[in-house]
Amino acid sequence: MALLKVDDLSVRFEQRGKPDVRAVDGLSFTVDSGEVVGLVGESGCGKSVTSLALMGLLHSRNARVGGTAEFDGVDLLKLRPNEMRDLRGSDIAMIFQDPLSSLNPVVPIGVQVTEILTRHRGMKGEPARKEAADLLDRVGIPDPNRRLKEYPHQLSGGMRQRALIAMAVACAPRLLIADEPTTALDVTIQAQILELLKDLVVSQGTALLMITHDLGVVAGLCDDINVLYAGKVVEAAARRPLFAAPTHPYSVGLLGSIPRLDAPRGEPLSPIRGSVNDNIAWKDGCAFAPRCDHYTMECLQGTIEMSQTYTGHRFRCVNPVENHEVQPGTEPTA
Repeated sequence: MALLKVDDLSVRFEQRGKPDVRAVDGLSFTVDSGEVVGLVGESGCGKSVTSLALMGLLHSRNARVGGTAEFDGVDLLKLRPNEMRDLRGSDIAMIFQDPLSSLNPVVPIGVQVTEILTRHRGMKGEPARKEAADLLDRVGIPDPNRRLKEYPHQLSGGMRQRALIAMAVACAPRLLIADEPTTALDVTIQAQILELLKDLVVSQGTALLMITHDLGVVAGLCDDINVLYAGKVVEAAARRPLFAAPTHPYSVGLLGSIPRLDAPRGEPLSPIRGSVNDNIAWKDGCAFAPRCDHYTMECLQGTIEMSQTYTGHRFRCVNPVENHEVQPGTEPTA
């Protein structure tokens, strides 16, 4: 059994006097110990909402969450708030997208790190401070004893991100969710952060759920990749098969939007036309159809189920880019 098994996860937001917004619509995937699984897609595809639902951080007044999310056999979506608080930070941790807004601006870094150690490991005083300094040192922050006394605005973007990672790994979590951990960082810092996450997976056997829009990140880190569009997985495969032969037009569009060093000088990129808001309901057909150059009338004939190639490469498309031999399939489980 996988460490985390998400099945038919749905998240909708109720709006007074307006139709509900479906941010996640029947999402299924698994993550196992020592495995890195990527959720990839544009902003607005439901990636961050998925992570917040798994962490129990969605506002309950207007968010309606359905499906199941079993962590080591326990459904996270059915836990009471106090039970979720016991798991959050200890067995399950999250690296948030924007470190400057995720860290408390009026509390020193040391207090924020030791708070986790006190809450989940019962450490206090000097032992907690020494452990916090050791955590900052492990994630590559120089002069950690001085940094413990500083405030978030006194740290660079890369240091703030490292501080968030130190807080996330303070209790050696079994599952780590990283929501765009390299956003707004320069490429050298990005590489260091990704190498740090990779070391955590290898050394501690941590299961890592990587949420990103950057296919360059998943190419060097993820074992399996789930491409999301409008809250559903439209393509799921291991890293190499996905990059070697992308099947869904959306995956092809994402890859075509990335500049390549080996491309001829002056060759234009191939962006995906329109925006993520240009879609239709999944019950009426393929949500990507209004932006797709390969759509046919068959794409608008109701629910489209997952299909798969003989190699296990799965996709949700009636007119795939590559003419693979396909057979009926079910919702992806990885």
